[in-house]
Amino acid sequence: MVIATALYRGSHLVAGGSVVTQHQRDRPFPWLALVAAIAATALIWFMAARHRRLVSWAVGLDVLVIGCLLPFGAYAWGGARTQESIAWVMLLGGSASAMAAVAFGARLLAVAVVLLVATHLAGYLLVEADAAVTGAHLNALVFSAVVSWVLTWYLCRQGEQVDAANRRALDAEAQRARFAERVAHHNALHDTVLATLTAIARGGVDANTSMMRERCAREAAYLRRLVEEADDREHASEVRGALEESVRAAEALGLRVTARYHALPAVPGEIALTMARAATEALNNVRCHAGTGHAFLTAAGDSGRLVVTVVDRGRGFAMEGAGRQGASGPAGAEASGGSAGAEASGGSVVRAASVPPATGGIGLDRCVYARMRGVGGRALVDSAPGEGVRVELRWPG
Repeated sequence: MVIATALYRGSHLVAGGSVVTQHQRDRPFPWLALVAAIAATALIWFMAARHRRLVSWAVGLDVLVIGCLLPFGAYAWGGARTQESIAWVMLLGGSASAMAAVAFGARLLAVAVVLLVATHLAGYLLVEADAAVTGAHLNALVFSAVVSWVLTWYLCRQGEQVDAANRRALDAEAQRARFAERVAHHNALHDTVLATLTAIARGGVDANTSMMRERCAREAAYLRRLVEEADDREHASEVRGALEESVRAAEALGLRVTARYHALPAVPGEIALTMARAATEALNNVRCHAGTGHAFLTAAGDSGRLVVTVVDRGRGFAMEGAGRQGASGPAGAEASGGSAGAEASGGSVVRAASVPPATGGIGLDRCVYARMRGVGGRALVDSAPGEGVRVELRWPG
């Protein structure tokens, strides 16, 4: 409607310019009136482009100055004493009423139309115009506003219907996603927790064996994670889902993982996948080298960052040297237990260690440090003999 009313006013300005150049070029006021109309129109278009709508005060100024005052100025100072000489000034009132219909509410539009009709009727009476000419002009003035108002109402109504349809489609998609998630959880529970409980209930297995206790502990941890899902999971479902896949993969290989998630920020899919793969490597190192069957994974938001830590309480290893940045991925910083980050207030550093490749250091260097460096993050490692290993993954670094 902004474009439509702009074209409507443009046609009136072209007509006015034609009249002034051909019949009133020797008088200064018609030129001033034409410049004023162009300036008012330019102001309206500029404000509309800036605010993406017709601004009420700019349109109101156009109605008062161009629609109401200009006809009397043309009569008083422009020598417009006939209906032909004043007609082009009156014509601008039609586009003024059309813009008012788009910019104003119903009550303010009614006031603007009444004001335009009254002033234009008075202007035509001053030049003693024919009743037919006066009636036709006033009819065009009113119906310019009516047509613009109807079109605006219709377009807004259609837009609301499109928005409502989009909302329904999004709600339906969200419902389908929730249903698919419930199905996935049902399948996972059926293959793990329910299968274990059914086997114990039937007496087919000994519930007191260490293997069965470890299996029950893993499945209890999985149930606990399902119960503890927070409301922010919807906004960070991608990173949480990727990390959960890493946890499930480690648990499938016999490692018990206690996972906690809190206030996860929304991150790009590539970042979520990279963090999950780095966490998978850290968990694999725990399983293979730490000498313990239990690891702890924590993922949380920290001042707009995503921080994932993997900690074990295994054998650990001796760290040598200090001052290397974890983001640079030092080849010497190799962890046997597979995880974690040293924190420092002035910028985290990782102590370098000389660890044989058999402990999983090469895996950390290539699969953790390199991955995090590739996406603008960093990995930090801290360990000591007998105190386990802590790997911290941060994005952005």
